[in-house]
Amino acid sequence: MGGMDYSRSTFSIDRAKRLFWGAFALILILKLFVASRLPPFVDEVFYWQEGQHPALAYSDLPGLTAWLNRLGVELGGNLAISMRLPFLLVAAAVPFLVMRITRREIGIREAWIAGTFALLLPLAGTLGIMALPDVLLAIATLLCVDAGSRLLRNVDELAALELAAGLIIGGLSHYRFAAVIVFGFLALLLIPEGRRALRDMRVLVAVAMGAAAWIPLIWWNVDHADAGLRFQLVDRHPWSFHADGISFLGIQGAFVTPLLFIAFLATAWRHRNDADPQKRYFALLGGLVIVGFFVLGFFADTERVSFHWPLPGYLALLPLLPGMLDAIKPFWRRAIWITSSIGVLVMLGYYVAVSVPRIREQAAATKMYANNFAGWDSLADHVRTELAHMPKGSRILADNFKIGSELGFALSDPNIQVLDHELNRRHGRAPQLAIWRVLQVRPQLSAQQPYLLVVGASDVQLKHLPQRLHQLCDILGPLPAPIVHNVDHGAQRFLLFRLNGPAGTGPCVTPAMAWLDAPLSRQVVSAGETVPLKGWAFKDGVGLRSVQVLWNGKPMDARVTYGSANPSPKAQWPISNDPNHPNVGFEGQFRVPPAARKGTAWLGLRLIGTDGSVEDWSELPLQVR
Repeated sequence: MGGMDYSRSTFSIDRAKRLFWGAFALILILKLFVASRLPPFVDEVFYWQEGQHPALAYSDLPGLTAWLNRLGVELGGNLAISMRLPFLLVAAAVPFLVMRITRREIGIREAWIAGTFALLLPLAGTLGIMALPDVLLAIATLLCVDAGSRLLRNVDELAALELAAGLIIGGLSHYRFAAVIVFGFLALLLIPEGRRALRDMRVLVAVAMGAAAWIPLIWWNVDHADAGLRFQLVDRHPWSFHADGISFLGIQGAFVTPLLFIAFLATAWRHRNDADPQKRYFALLGGLVIVGFFVLGFFADTERVSFHWPLPGYLALLPLLPGMLDAIKPFWRRAIWITSSIGVLVMLGYYVAVSVPRIREQAAATKMYANNFAGWDSLADHVRTELAHMPKGSRILADNFKIGSELGFALSDPNIQVLDHELNRRHGRAPQLAIWRVLQVRPQLSAQQPYLLVVGASDVQLKHLPQRLHQLCDILGPLPAPIVHNVDHGAQRFLLFRLNGPAGTGPCVTPAMAWLDAPLSRQVVSAGETVPLKGWAFKDGVGLRSVQVLWNGKPMDARVTYGSANPSPKAQWPISNDPNHPNVGFEGQFRVPPAARKGTAWLGLRLIGTDGSVEDWSELPLQVR
């Protein structure tokens, strides 16, 4: 692509057409490949679980995403690619809708270019890889954009029907579609032809049909004390000014690609007062959506992913983008083509990397680690093995909704019991779990109903982990020795407990915790070098007997003395009841194996409890030179 001249004089219709079909075929093949290999994302499998409990609406979403997910697995089996295939097919229609709008309002050549950028825009080009509502929101947005532009010219039944279809799909997809509705109608109100269209009875009927699509969601909230609305509009947002909103510009520049992001903003500004009502409509709708989410970022939730929210704005601006490209210098035009192509390939490459265990493992202990994709298959295998050694009829008890949904998908069981957890509430899933009657605030343990408790230790920040473990003690009594399942060197860490009888009594016994003060993460060491070792470790209720050192998962000969004074853990977690406090420190040294290969090696700790428990802690990366 980099060698072409994309000026209007040389970038012919035929060349634009060939470029579109080449990009469409390449990206579709890559998306199918990635979707068939990428481990299920947490949200995807919760929508799968919703689809297994058919309803008109749910605590976090209207019903359409779950219904489409259910359709996929009904047709193709309980596989990740099956639940994603309907979304891939719907996403494939996005560039064609963009081309349809652009061809009618701008021109044939521009339509092919706009369609190509619907593929090269990373947020749009990767749609469908995961079974998420953004695919449906994109289609709903484009149907409304298409209908709105037609209504500006002439109100007819087909345009009104298309508007109704877009509003219905959007209303059945996500609360977030309300932004498209608000800014879409505002854009129409700002244009004389739009105000005329909105007075037409056929348009009003279409609006009424679209409004009816929200009835299931409204009814759900009426039935459940507005739990969904409270989460979406109140609980998840601080609604107080914070400067983090300025990061919107950098984040959007990264995910849209910097030059294309600037081009979109310039396009909206260029046509904001355009004499052509259709062009003005595209500019106002797209610009208002982008600016609206930018302003919202200064007051709204910053903990959860929101970089994809402005996508409807970019889709609305795509028909105008070819004209903007024609108006700038060839150098910048080529740069936009090249950087956009690189951007979508990089995002697709990221998903490929996440789907390859060896690459994902290398990202462990870094901020790039994709924990929501990692370890679910191996956890399911481990759970199957443990259940095979437990009494017949043993059930799974999941620590939180993430584990319950992921194991449910892997084991084809949408009714895995889930404990009360902050994550359930933080993601707005607790009300839905309660409706399905899988939420266990205080499960009744008995010898007649054994449970395999699966806890996500890495789902809680280390500073909050002792509190969560003590909460489990309050619910289940002293915990038996855990079966530790570390994924990617412990970046994803699970603890499995066999609960074979009534809750016990006595001091709270929890899994062990540890910390290394030396060596440091990524510290450079040499083969044969002697390296100092220092840190702390404790195990509430019973204490530790010793600490062993692991090199790449295997025990090594190391001198480690456990029991030195270290008051900091008890000071940080007064709740801790390890009988050894404050003597929970350890120190010593180990020798890097003389035959150690250059590159990354993993240093681990094996914690031996006085009760005989053996627990491997998360590993630390070292660089062998």
